[in-house]
Amino acid sequence: MSLDAVLEDIRACRACAGELPHTPRPVVRVFPETRLLICGQAPGRRVHESGLPFTDPSGDRLRRWLGIDADIFYGNRRIGVAAQAFCYPGTAAKGGDYPPPKRCASLWRPRLLAELPQVELTLLVGGHAQAWALGPRMAGSLTATVRAWRDYLPEVLPLPHPSWRNTAWLSREPWFEAEVVPWLQTRVRELLA
Repeated sequence: MSLDAVLEDIRACRACAGELPHTPRPVVRVFPETRLLICGQAPGRRVHESGLPFTDPSGDRLRRWLGIDADIFYGNRRIGVAAQAFCYPGTAAKGGDYPPPKRCASLWRPRLLAELPQVELTLLVGGHAQAWALGPRMAGSLTATVRAWRDYLPEVLPLPHPSWRNTAWLSREPWFEAEVVPWLQTRVRELLA
């Protein structure tokens, strides 16, 4: 199995058809050269519409955390994005998106990750991605897991979701931008060099 074959299968996936409020549109962007893998929760509405990951304000904040601009984010094949679920799950009545369907990760992530041997660092963006990837190694809450970020290095770095909904969290947890973000920016420069 090659990466191209896995990506073709993912993009053709309709496993959640009928469960989603729209036609499935898997969004994944990885390359054989991917060294930094960003694993979010699931695409949002804007990403569903654009077909490109993080084409929204969350992406702007994430790129600031990474210390790169959109040209590098989308133009450097050493950066890959493969969320826990590849399709937009829809918006809940309270305004946030539904959780990512667990089926997607179990169907696709083992096959996809097996075709990405160059990955050196995976960013687990948000609590759903952390729970899926870390399982019992998760430190309980998102805050506790992100606070214990050094315990997961060098392969994994847990991050809060860069959504505007987490602006209050970032205000309450200033250590994140003071400690984690500078480390992340240095590591991204190394991975892209």
